[in-house]
Amino acid sequence: MKTIFSSQIVAIPPKVEVSIKSRVVTVKGPRGTLVKSFRHMDLEIVKIGKNKLRVDVWFANRKQLACVKTICSHIENLFNGVLYGYRFKMRAVYAHFPININMQEGGTLVEIRNFLGEKFIRRVRMRSGVKCSSTGTKDEIQVEGNDLELVSLSSALIHQAVLVHNKDIRKFLDGIYVSERGSVDEKH
Repeated sequence: MKTIFSSQIVAIPPKVEVSIKSRVVTVKGPRGTLVKSFRHMDLEIVKIGKNKLRVDVWFANRKQLACVKTICSHIENLFNGVLYGYRFKMRAVYAHFPININMQEGGTLVEIRNFLGEKFIRRVRMRSGVKCSSTGTKDEIQVEGNDLELVSLSSALIHQAVLVHNKDIRKFLDGIYVSERGSVDEKH
C-alpha cells in the first residue's frame, strides 16, 4: 500500500543559514559549516520562508515513509552541530595493567599503549574535523567536533581498538568506553 503524499517540517533556528541544492543540504552556523548529501533518497527537500524546511515524499511505501523522519533528524543534528558542537567523554577501564592514552598531531591521532600489558601500540586516526584531548581527569579523554556522525564514529574506532580477544569478556572488562555524550557549548 503506497501513501500518496507525506510531509514533515523542520524549524530552522536563528543564527543558522541553510542552503539546499539537489538534495545536498549545507548548514552554516557560529561553529562552522556542515554539508550532507541525501542524494540516495527519493524525496524532496524544500526551504519555505526564512525559518522552515519541508521534507516531502510522494507515492511512498512504509520504508520510504520512515526515511522522512530520519532525514529531519539528520538535519536537526546538523543544526545542533553548527550551534553547539558535540563532545563524547570516554573513560579507560582496567583491572591490572593501566592503559596509557596519548594524543599526537594536535589531537588527530590517538595512541593507546599497555592494553592488557601488550607491547603493541594501537593508533587510531580521528575523522576529519574531530579532535581528541585530555579532560584533566585520570584516564578520561574527550572527542569533540561539529558532525555527530564523525564524532561518534571516531569514539567507536577508539573503543574497537581495545576489544579483548580470546578471553572471557565477562571477566576481562578492560577497554575504553563512552561515559558521557553532550555538547561543547552549553545549550541556552
